[in-house]
Amino acid sequence: MKVPYFDLPAQIRALRPELDAAIARTLDACSFCLGPDVAEFERAFAAFTGAAHCIGYNSGTSALHVAMRLLNVGPGDEVITTPYTFVATSWAIAYVGARPVYVDIDEQSMNLDPGLVERAITPRTKVVMPVHLYGHPFAIDPLLAICRRHSLPLVEDAAQAHGARYRGRPVGTFGELAAYSFYPGKNLGACGEGGALVTNRADYAARARSLREHGSNVRYYHDEVGYNYRMEGIQGAVLGVKLRHLPAWNAARRRLALRYHELLAGTPLRLPRETPDAESVYHLYVVRHAARDRLREYLSGRGIGTALHYPVPLHLQKCFADLGYKPGNFPVAERAARECLSLPIYPELTDEQHAFVAAAIGEFTGW
Repeated sequence: MKVPYFDLPAQIRALRPELDAAIARTLDACSFCLGPDVAEFERAFAAFTGAAHCIGYNSGTSALHVAMRLLNVGPGDEVITTPYTFVATSWAIAYVGARPVYVDIDEQSMNLDPGLVERAITPRTKVVMPVHLYGHPFAIDPLLAICRRHSLPLVEDAAQAHGARYRGRPVGTFGELAAYSFYPGKNLGACGEGGALVTNRADYAARARSLREHGSNVRYYHDEVGYNYRMEGIQGAVLGVKLRHLPAWNAARRRLALRYHELLAGTPLRLPRETPDAESVYHLYVVRHAARDRLREYLSGRGIGTALHYPVPLHLQKCFADLGYKPGNFPVAERAARECLSLPIYPELTDEQHAFVAAAIGEFTGW
């Protein structure tokens, strides 16, 4: 049996008639940059997240960058964030000339540890930007309390958390702004690149729309330096189709995750667990094992695909060497990077494939 790490072709095959019809309408209308399909998706995604405003972008990275611009973060400022996530979170900080200030992660959730944040705040701190890693909400209430005490805005990097909930409420509107990615492999993925910002503030939304279109509200009149960050019309059409399926897909991911919990309970792997206030959408199902690389090689030999998220923490990346961090600065993140392995989890994964993965892990661990 072969079990791909991710089976995007299977998803596309199931949706092909809907996608073909939506894309054909976009082609017929020649609405390729923004346009009605993007506007309709923005309305639908704002409603999905419970936000007043959604602004579509050409990538999640661009959305994060604009979030920093909206909060007027710039040279000399510091943004507190996690060293254990995809690099785009820190790119957004670096793009505006600010400094990422890393705080170690919680051992269980692998999200930013709120108990360590306050000691990292300095007079230069401008924003706190945690990540809902792997689709699991970070500890929102403790971090909001810290932000309120220090009059700091909270930005949610929700790139992996479409539909995740905290205390029964969708993530994305707890902070001043939240950024999403629609990279094809996400729970809600475009047929190409895409991203969005959501917010409840009309002033942020208006400026966000201007910044994505060359800093312009009226064509050929530019109020500030902006960017060509527009979402393509075809991606808006695709995302509009896929959004209708997202609740069922997220439910399937949760079912698969819970089944993994049961099947792998007796193994020596450390399994992901939800915190009491959080409902994960399991963008990734990440286990931990001291012999991660040998386990991965064994599973590959059995025809099972896996992935690494993330093998090198950001504070040890060459591009951020000038920040001055060293090995050992964030031991929990470094340990997670050595041990973490992402297993196949997607709605198209069959029960037989799922059981095959668990059985192969049991063989490797001797369970």
